[in-house]
Amino acid sequence: MAFSELADWSVFDERGRRKYLTNAERERFLRLADTMPDHKRALFYFLAFTGCRISEALNLRGFHIDQDRNVVAIMTLKRRKRHFRCLPIPSPVTQMLLKLPISMEARLWSIHRTTAWRWVKEAMLRTNTVGTCHSLRHSFGVWAAMSSANPAFIQRWLGHSDIATTSIYLNICGQQEMEMAQRMWLVHSERLGLREGKAGSI
Repeated sequence: MAFSELADWSVFDERGRRKYLTNAERERFLRLADTMPDHKRALFYFLAFTGCRISEALNLRGFHIDQDRNVVAIMTLKRRKRHFRCLPIPSPVTQMLLKLPISMEARLWSIHRTTAWRWVKEAMLRTNTVGTCHSLRHSFGVWAAMSSANPAFIQRWLGHSDIATTSIYLNICGQQEMEMAQRMWLVHSERLGLREGKAGSI
């Protein structure tokens, strides 16, 4: 990816607003998902816990799920050659997928991407969150970076061809940056009256 292209990549829009969800916003989104029909709930959880592109999720078929290892094979988009990557998913998410009434050959969600986009957008509005499907992807990237995941893993999980694209998730602000700063300030904890773990959840 050229430098000029990378310059346009950011977790903030042109006005400096976040493109990603905080942990609290993602939790509200998932809590709402728990009240929805199984097919919507499974899609929302899958997007939140994999960070995959919406079109990648909609390409998922029954035989892409490895229930023994709790991984799924995702066909990576934006590649010249067909390429699949394996994504780890929590066991409860695996079970949500397996409960969907589909055959091994069928797609899990037989809907158009604009329909899925609308579902997510409506859910965001109901939780008073400004976001889209791609906000969940950005949220996953920031979440992984804040959890000190290996950048090579984050790159593979998100299907980036260039590690430089993955590096945007280290450019974070707000509560996330405060937690990082407070870990640094602990060197002078007595002087500042700080204690480990004082920062709130993000």
